[in-house]
Amino acid sequence: METRTNSRGYEERYWEGRHLKLTDLKEEAKDLKNQYLVKENIPLSPRPEFHLSHLKHDTNKVGLRGIRWKNGFEGPHEESLLWWSLAVTPDDITSAERRLLETTYPDRTEEQVQMQQSFLGKFATSPSFSELSRLGSYRFTFPLEELLEAYSQQLCNGDQPVMRVYETVLHKQEVVYVVLVHSPANQELFSHRPLLTDDPNSVCSYRDGCFIWRPEAMCETHSYELILRSDENQMEVRNVGSYPQFYVWDHVSVALHVGKQVLNFDPAKLRQNLKYCKGAKPTIVKPWEFDNLQQAEETVRDLWPDDSSPLERAEPLS
Repeated sequence: METRTNSRGYEERYWEGRHLKLTDLKEEAKDLKNQYLVKENIPLSPRPEFHLSHLKHDTNKVGLRGIRWKNGFEGPHEESLLWWSLAVTPDDITSAERRLLETTYPDRTEEQVQMQQSFLGKFATSPSFSELSRLGSYRFTFPLEELLEAYSQQLCNGDQPVMRVYETVLHKQEVVYVVLVHSPANQELFSHRPLLTDDPNSVCSYRDGCFIWRPEAMCETHSYELILRSDENQMEVRNVGSYPQFYVWDHVSVALHVGKQVLNFDPAKLRQNLKYCKGAKPTIVKPWEFDNLQQAEETVRDLWPDDSSPLERAEPLS
C-alpha cells in the first residue's frame, strides 16, 4: 500500500498492479481503520456479473470546450492518461439479473422463471449506476468497440491495444479498480503491471468487446437485503427498515494512455454522444462548475451551431 495526493488535492491509498477484492483490501488496509471498509453487519446483496459495452466520460464546461476545440479527448492537466468509466444501461441490469439467476438456479422450471420478480435494480444504488455526475454537467458515452478502434488506429498504428491491471485506489468510501489501455509500442513502459486476463474470479476482465465487471459492493447505501429461496429457486428482496447501512462502493475506471496526443472524433459524433447531467452530491469538482440545463443548452448550441437537435438528459436506470 502506498499513499499519494491526487491531482485534485485529496489523499488516497493505492496498490499498484493489483485489483484487490474487498476481503483482501480489508486485510491490507486494516491499519487505516476505515469506518466504512471495516463494517461487517452489511445485509446480503447480489454478486452479479455485468457485461458492459459502453464507456462514459464526464466533464465540466471548460473540459467540454477543450474537447470541441480539439475535436477529441486528451489527458487532463498535461497527464498522459485519459480517464473513462464503465457505463451501465437498464438492459445491462436486466441481463446481469438473468445471468445471476441462471447460474444460481440452473434447474429452474418455466413456472419459477415466470414467478421471479425483478430485484437487481433495487441494489444498483451506488454512484456507479447513477445518472448524476460528480465531475461536471456534460457526459460523453461511446461504444467500447468504437473507442478502442479509434485508439487502435490513432495511437497503435492499427494494432490491438494492450490492457493491464493498473491499480486499486481506496478513498474514504470509494474503491476504484483501474484498467490501463496502452499501445503495444509502450510494452516496456508498463511491463511491470500484469496483463488483464479473462479470469472468472477477477473483479474486471475483457471479453468479446465487453468489459466484464463483477462488483464487490454495488449499493453504497444498503437499504435492502437479498433473500435466497433455494427451495423455490427464487431471489427476493427485503427492506431493512429505517436504518440502512452505509458501506464502501466500487467501480471500474479505464485509463487510456495517450501521452500528449488527442484521441480525435468527428464533431458530429461528439455531439451525438453528448448528454446533460445534473450534479451528484457530494461532487468531486466545485459546485459552481456545474451548469443548469438552460446554460448547458446554450453552451452546446454555441459549440455546435450547425446542430439544432435538443440536448438530451441522462436518465435514471429505473
